[in-house]
Amino acid sequence: MTDLTFNIETAPGYQVLATVGKKILRPGGRSATKQLFEWADFKPGETVLELASSFGYSAIALAKAYNVRVVGVEKNPESVDRARANIAAAGLASQVEIIQGNIFHLDQISEQFDYVLAEAILTMQSPAGKAEILSGVRDRLKPGGTFLSHEVSVKSRETEIHHALSQVIRVNATPLSETDWLAACEAARLPVKQHQTRAMGLLNGRQLLQDEGVINTTRIVWNILTNSQIRERVLAMRRVFQQYHSDLQCIILAAQRSDN
Repeated sequence: MTDLTFNIETAPGYQVLATVGKKILRPGGRSATKQLFEWADFKPGETVLELASSFGYSAIALAKAYNVRVVGVEKNPESVDRARANIAAAGLASQVEIIQGNIFHLDQISEQFDYVLAEAILTMQSPAGKAEILSGVRDRLKPGGTFLSHEVSVKSRETEIHHALSQVIRVNATPLSETDWLAACEAARLPVKQHQTRAMGLLNGRQLLQDEGVINTTRIVWNILTNSQIRERVLAMRRVFQQYHSDLQCIILAAQRSDN
C-alpha cells in the first residue's frame, strides 16, 4: 500500500479507496464506463480532456483502447507525479498528458477537445459548483463536441442521502435525480443525447471483482483489513451505500455542446 501522507479520518473517500489500490472509482463500475465509451465511438487521433484524472489509470486505458490523445487535469500534486510515472511506464508520454490544475478553472486550458470526460466528479459538488464546472466543460469542447459523464443519481430522499454521503465520504456529495441531471446539463447548453441509469455497486463484492480482478481485489481487501482506520472508513461508506441501495443508482450520459 502507498505510504500514507494524509489524514485518514478527514480524507475524501475516493482518496482512501485509491490508497488501498482501487483503480475503478466510478459508481457504475467498468461496465457503465464501457457503455459510455460505446456511445462516444471514439476515432483514432481524437482528443479527450479528463477531469480529476487521479493516478492516470483511466487516461492510460482510454489511450490504449481507442488510440486517442488524452489530457488529464488533476489538482493533487502527488497524484500528478504518480500519474506521470504511470504514463511513462506505459510508454504513452506522447499520447497522454497530465497537468496540475483545478477543474473550476478550465479556462486556463486553451485547447478545445472532441470530448470532455468526468466520472464521479460532479456528484461531489454543490449545485453552484456543478453549474460552474459544466460551463467550463462546454467552453473546452469543440463545436459539436461531446461531454461524457458518469455520476451518482438518486430516486428519492435526496436531502437525507446528501447528508449521509457527505458524512462518510467527507465531501459535499450532492447526487441529483435523473431529471435534475438532465436539466443541469441543459442549463449549461449541453443537451443530453443519450443517457441510462443503473444500479450503483461501488463497494459491492461482485462489482469489485468485475472491476478490479481477483489479484487486485485480494490486494485491496488485504490493505483494508490490515489498517484499522482505513477499515473503519471503508465499512462506514459501505454501510451507507447498503442502507440506501434502493434509492442510489448511477447515471451515464452523453451530452453535446450546443451553440444555439
